[in-house]
Amino acid sequence: MTFVLNKQLCSSRFQPSFSLLKARFSKQSKLNELLLNMPRDNTQTQILKKQRVKMKEKSSKYSPGIVNLQILGSGAKGAPTALYLFTDQSRYLFNCGEGSQRLAHEHKIKLSKLEHIFVTYGSWKNIGGLPGVALTLQDVGVPQLVLHGPENIDSMFPATRRFVILKNLSIKTASCTPKDVYEDNAITVNYIPLTVTKNRRPVSATEPEAIDEMNDEDEIDYYEHEKKSDKKKRRSSSAEPGPKKLSEEDVVMCYAVKLQPKPGALCLEKCVEAGVPPGPLLGKLKAGEDVVLNNGTVVRSTDVTLAHDPGPLFLEYFFAVIEVPNEKFLPCLERSFNHFQSPDKEENNPFLIVHFTPPEIMCHPIYKKWMEGFSLTTYHLLVNEANTCLGSTAVHRVQYKLNLIEPSFFPLLKDPGFTQEYDKLKENIPNGNPRTFDLSSEFCMVKGNTTSKIWLRPKRPWDVPESLQIDPECFEAEAKGINGFSNEVSKLQKELAQFPPSDQEYPNIVFLGTGSCIPNKTRNTSAILLSISDDCRIMLDCGEGTAGQVVRYFGPEGASRVFASLRAVYVSHLHADHHIGLIGILQNRPQDAPPLFLFAPSQIMTWLKLYDEYFESILQSFILVPNTDLFFTHYKLRKEYRDSLKSELNMETIQTTYVRHCPNAFGVCLTSNDGWRLTYSGDTMPSDDLIELGMDSDVLIHEATMEDDLVHEARAKMHCTTSEAIEVGKKMKAKHIILTHFSQRYAKLPRIVGDDLGNNVGVAFDNMKVRFCDLPKLKLLYPSLKLVFREEMEELEEKAFKRKLKEERAKAKR
Repeated sequence: MTFVLNKQLCSSRFQPSFSLLKARFSKQSKLNELLLNMPRDNTQTQILKKQRVKMKEKSSKYSPGIVNLQILGSGAKGAPTALYLFTDQSRYLFNCGEGSQRLAHEHKIKLSKLEHIFVTYGSWKNIGGLPGVALTLQDVGVPQLVLHGPENIDSMFPATRRFVILKNLSIKTASCTPKDVYEDNAITVNYIPLTVTKNRRPVSATEPEAIDEMNDEDEIDYYEHEKKSDKKKRRSSSAEPGPKKLSEEDVVMCYAVKLQPKPGALCLEKCVEAGVPPGPLLGKLKAGEDVVLNNGTVVRSTDVTLAHDPGPLFLEYFFAVIEVPNEKFLPCLERSFNHFQSPDKEENNPFLIVHFTPPEIMCHPIYKKWMEGFSLTTYHLLVNEANTCLGSTAVHRVQYKLNLIEPSFFPLLKDPGFTQEYDKLKENIPNGNPRTFDLSSEFCMVKGNTTSKIWLRPKRPWDVPESLQIDPECFEAEAKGINGFSNEVSKLQKELAQFPPSDQEYPNIVFLGTGSCIPNKTRNTSAILLSISDDCRIMLDCGEGTAGQVVRYFGPEGASRVFASLRAVYVSHLHADHHIGLIGILQNRPQDAPPLFLFAPSQIMTWLKLYDEYFESILQSFILVPNTDLFFTHYKLRKEYRDSLKSELNMETIQTTYVRHCPNAFGVCLTSNDGWRLTYSGDTMPSDDLIELGMDSDVLIHEATMEDDLVHEARAKMHCTTSEAIEVGKKMKAKHIILTHFSQRYAKLPRIVGDDLGNNVGVAFDNMKVRFCDLPKLKLLYPSLKLVFREEMEELEEKAFKRKLKEERAKAKR
């Protein structure tokens, strides 16, 4: 039975009378009481694991009947590279770039049967999404994840073990030599490594003495505060496997994948003709076994079944470059695929080659000659920066609606997958420019877009749309169809018109991520871009997918200018949802850009040094300034860095303090040369030190993870409720307060108890831009936002009511 609130009981402020709701609710079936008081089952993960084992044992006897390839991440600038192989029994990923988890969630690409990830090269574009996907797999009960790829690819998880806690997911690494073969009931995979000697690594931009001071391994458990009272102690780091010995070789791993043959269907007419009686003998024949009848006649399975489906062969090849185009693997390429380019053995010719190769390398004569060695009927699927699809449509639906409320706060996104200006990608290659890449005149070439699907079994026409579609007219109609929407927007515009116009663009704040813990369709994890001028910007925290958010908001060309103007990144603490996007940001900056300042807990170097050592060079891209050097009570920033703050960042001071969250969690206050002050809380419970640090700030950006009714949950996870965050701002005497870092249960709008934000409080959204001169207007948006998200607000009120009723009944039983 579904419980539905009587909407007539709800006021326009969405604060129904509890007594009235209780009376209404008490008339429902006793089933409601049973459901409300039903104890939670804390063994769900173990149950899921047992179910998986049973299903796997059952399905392992048969080859799958449904197999297709789906593009999860297109490889476009700002998008991950990720190819999803679906069978009706198991799932596989080829590469797993940063942001894969979010796209899988939005497009309902289920990961619950994923146990194998094949990585072509250890670049962030390919492995940046592994931590997030691994956490998702753990949550849905996957017992083991097997990584296939170059040696040391599994070093990713020992390196992240302090902020990616995998208690119930085992990470294994497959042996991937040319002699090894991976085989299960669905596919057979041959490994084709391309190997060269590694180049000399660049020198770190952080001074060696500073790095030496940070050489101790980080032993801190950053999630200890969230453990239950019956928690078990984590193993010490000495018992945890560390990264393997560093190889002197650089390896790209290619894969030749062939579907297992599918036995032909049993032909009942032939069985009758052969005299096979109904019963278990039919099952044996279907499974490929020969049987003997009572009269001694032998009936062969091949005589009573239809022809097998051998399945197509497809290759996945990836060529990666680190920061600059690199042709060192091309000689290996030519001699590694002779077996698949034999004109007299058609069965060895691949049906499809998936290219993760960068466009500029595909333009190389050697690479083109290699491609010409395959059959003219071979399809070539591109998953690289020749594509423009970033993969998300849900963010556009929300942004179009918000844009109708006030365009200056909610501009339309410049996602290249949905703008006309990038039609030039269909032109031929001028001088090898990857943004105008096209080889369709020479090869059967298809560009990969998220959700594109290629059927391998059964054979069907390719389902490869030109791009994901958005319907702006439909989105706008949804908003305008809300009762009272036009009147509310008209009222808002009249109120905004009372403010004097201003063309003062800077400083401004763009919220790129306003959700907590994990990303969802509309709220990414924490990231705030502070633009001090057109050529000076600071990023405050950077959760997974932050670089992609920059591309989606500014467009590829605008994003390039933003990354070039980024002077510093501030990391508040070492939970993954606040810093895992840092490497993506570093790699998107121009190669000749000077190193940026990284203000962060010094323990971040444990992770960054391991990544630099085992995967890609990044230490030359930043200068670490530990947050402890910026303590406002004992400021010890070196003089040359103080001078750089003033000259390069236009900052008089950047000061920090410890806040009440995990170990080494900080709040920060930035004071500009122009006199304005901005304070950012990071994650914290109410903090007196933060109040003192940010006293009289012009703007306070404060986390408000939970609604007020969930204060106990906020305490357990060391977060703030909305009222607590607002109260911190009042005590700080902040002129303006912006709430952010909402629990993902508030995907659209947080629930504000009392429905009163006050005269100086605003609510942050992803892709919301706030100029400092517009801060006084922010408070006016809330009524319109409530109206647009009325249904979501009513659902939150219903859930809050049920919670309240359950608590009262529990008290009554005591």
